[in-house]
Amino acid sequence: MISPFVILLGLIGFVIFLSFFTVEQQSAYLIERFGKFIRVAFPGLNFKIPFIDTISGKVTLRILQLDVKVETKTLDNVFLHMVVSVQFKILPDKIYEAFYTLDDARKQIEAFVFDVVRARVPDIKLDDVFSRKDDIADAVKAELQEVMNDFGYSIIKTLITDIDPDQKVKTAMNEINEAQRLRVAATERGEAEKIIKVKAAEADAQSHILQGEGIAGQRKAIVDGLRESLTDFQKDVNNVNTQDVMNLILIAQYFDTLKEIAKNSNGNTIMIPHSPSSLGDLQQQIRDAIITGNQVK
Repeated sequence: MISPFVILLGLIGFVIFLSFFTVEQQSAYLIERFGKFIRVAFPGLNFKIPFIDTISGKVTLRILQLDVKVETKTLDNVFLHMVVSVQFKILPDKIYEAFYTLDDARKQIEAFVFDVVRARVPDIKLDDVFSRKDDIADAVKAELQEVMNDFGYSIIKTLITDIDPDQKVKTAMNEINEAQRLRVAATERGEAEKIIKVKAAEADAQSHILQGEGIAGQRKAIVDGLRESLTDFQKDVNNVNTQDVMNLILIAQYFDTLKEIAKNSNGNTIMIPHSPSSLGDLQQQIRDAIITGNQVK
């Protein structure tokens, strides 16, 4: 038979066991006594009076995230779905307000997100919604921070994680972007072709200039050579006039030309019947060409 002393020790041990409890890290317990809040128990070993003090609730002090999907329309009457991610946590010094003031904090935050988004986005065009999503997120955060701080919640960050217009709208936007890119590509291609043609024209003009300079130099060299040959011949041979010397030089060049033509066995040169006696006319033509070249230069 169990003695009353053993039973008493067992009861005392059970009461002591019920008196102590532990709170996990980044958590907090709310303690009530006969239904009235008395204190907050923080992480570690805590004590309460058995059967008198009770744990009315547990809250986490970690950062939480709530994703709110909002349907709204833009200034140009395009409907879209926007996902707003709200990161928040309970303030350690306002655990009482966070637990007892709001029945459902998530629904409260969701309602404010709907209100702010549907007040801001209808004033923005669809194209600007994508570029101004950070402004919308900042507006949501500012509105939530002002209200939720009184309820014991701190808004850490708000993010616009998704902007999803209707599929037909997205298809139209893609077609517009494609048309714009094709127009830009056509413009760039036209500019490239223009540059190629301008450069080719410049190169052709420069080629003609160089060719003209080469011909002019060639003619000058011929004239200088003829002048030098004429001078040397008159020095060595007496009683010879200038006309005789020119005829002799032309005959020599005439036969040199025929010799060069004969060397090219693959040539298709057609020889027109003529006689060396016609060199007088040829001499006159060459003289006229030299005089004209010098005048042009």
